[in-house]
Amino acid sequence: MNVINEMSVSFLSKSCNEAFARSVAAAFVMNLDPTINELSDIKTAVSEAVTNCIVHGYRRTSGMIYIKGKITDDNKVILKIRDKGCGIEDIKKAMEPLFTTAPEEERAGLGFAVMQSFCDRVKVKSTVGKGTIITLEKTFSSGNDR
Repeated sequence: MNVINEMSVSFLSKSCNEAFARSVAAAFVMNLDPTINELSDIKTAVSEAVTNCIVHGYRRTSGMIYIKGKITDDNKVILKIRDKGCGIEDIKKAMEPLFTTAPEEERAGLGFAVMQSFCDRVKVKSTVGKGTIITLEKTFSSGNDR
């Protein structure tokens, strides 16, 4: 597996930047000639990860969100979405459907479940007080123009 393309972007943890992150992810995978469903899947997964950073990672404060992306020669996209927020105390618990740390904001607690349903693999690494890295991996059905 060789990396054939890479990107890196960072932006403030503002709700308006969630759409920006979706667009960046979509533009990045376009050279793989994704199906409409594949494109929608990656955009939705990135949206959920970025929303988690904004709502849970920074909890009414502000900070930076970082996205690093790689495309490999076997049509795999690897996206790492990172914050330097409060971190997750219990990752296993946080990944349970319907669990949320923000019930007052009427959050459904389905972010990780959504990410898992749209990606082949979701990894979460977190340190309390230092932040969280969510790694999304998805293999696309065909590659084009590499």
